[in-house]
Amino acid sequence: MAGARGARCRRCGRGALLACAAWTAGWVLAAALLLRAHPGVLSERCTDEKSRRILAALCQDYQGGWLMGDLCEDLCVAGELLYQRCLYYERGKKVLQAQWRGRPVVLKSKKEAFSSFPALGLLEEAGRGAQGFPEADLLLVVAGEVKNALGLELPNSSMAPLWPGQRGPGWQRQLASAWSLLQQEEYVYFSLLQDLSRHVLPVLGSCGHFYAVEYLAAGSPHHSALFPLEEAAPRGGQAQARAVSRIALSFLDMVSHFDHDFSHRLHLCDIKPENFAIRRDFTVVAIDVDMAFFEPKMREILEQNCTGDEDCNFFDCFSKCDLRVNKCGAQRVNSNLQVICDKIFRHWFSSTLRSSAIPFQLRRQLQQAIRECTDTGGPAGTWTAAPNVFWKLRRLLQATLRELRETDK
Repeated sequence: MAGARGARCRRCGRGALLACAAWTAGWVLAAALLLRAHPGVLSERCTDEKSRRILAALCQDYQGGWLMGDLCEDLCVAGELLYQRCLYYERGKKVLQAQWRGRPVVLKSKKEAFSSFPALGLLEEAGRGAQGFPEADLLLVVAGEVKNALGLELPNSSMAPLWPGQRGPGWQRQLASAWSLLQQEEYVYFSLLQDLSRHVLPVLGSCGHFYAVEYLAAGSPHHSALFPLEEAAPRGGQAQARAVSRIALSFLDMVSHFDHDFSHRLHLCDIKPENFAIRRDFTVVAIDVDMAFFEPKMREILEQNCTGDEDCNFFDCFSKCDLRVNKCGAQRVNSNLQVICDKIFRHWFSSTLRSSAIPFQLRRQLQQAIRECTDTGGPAGTWTAAPNVFWKLRRLLQATLRELRETDK
């Protein structure tokens, strides 16, 4: 009898242990899913005190002769670049709003401290004699860093926006500062594309590892139209429908531009309203390109080991798993436009324009085109309707604007 009771107790103990293990595993899985959906939940608190301390350390390094940049004097001496508020800290990235000579700007850095960036090996080896390094050797190092960041081999002639310029007093500090910026992929994208694209932010200047870009109000899922349109459409309704249609056309222009106007297609792997802003003329601007990749880098990222298609999803960029070799395909099977249709256009054209002055038939055609845009066609999951859907959307949005202009008369 006692033996039976002992066996039952042992079984109960094992059962309780298994239940506890299952409960723990469930919470671990839930936490992992939460972090994947909301990576900022464990981010540092974005406080004014911490932000001011970061900028004070930057100025201390500047005054100590460790770094320099064309914004350092205004930030650290003249008081012409004034901190206003912290926008966010996420995974080490610092984004601060400031006022520069009356103009709102954003200061960005991938890391908090200048010392967090690995130094350029050539400088460490040469000490104070870095001036003697041949220009060709330094350009080769810069080109290698750009290739590492973008996956592209670029000619030396295109490196001008990334290069500290002529050698002279403080040149070593300039080079060290430029090296810290070169290790930030977003800075490299903005610098190289600013003269080639109106859909990215230009770099306005830098101090050490922080660089400044224009401040534009980002989109947010909390806005009814995803972007702050109060100035363009203070009364909502028809004015908002007109603004949304113009912004949608600018998104199409950006998609076409990123697909065709560079030497390689530019893939956006994190498409959400928060990563875009709208200028006063309704031009869409990508304000966060940490997850943007040219085709060679995209192929390198996607081509990973897998046991199913879900292993081949890199944020908004999807590939397919070849189960014969358990390898993800290097070719992306969805597109920038497909994700924009899904995450932005679908919100607009299922709600924002519902009560507008656009004829019902035209609204239905727009909604149908959005459904076609978000759909994946074919058994392989490839998006075969891309060109047709792009031009259909463009034609319908232009027709929408014409209808709204007619109604205004």
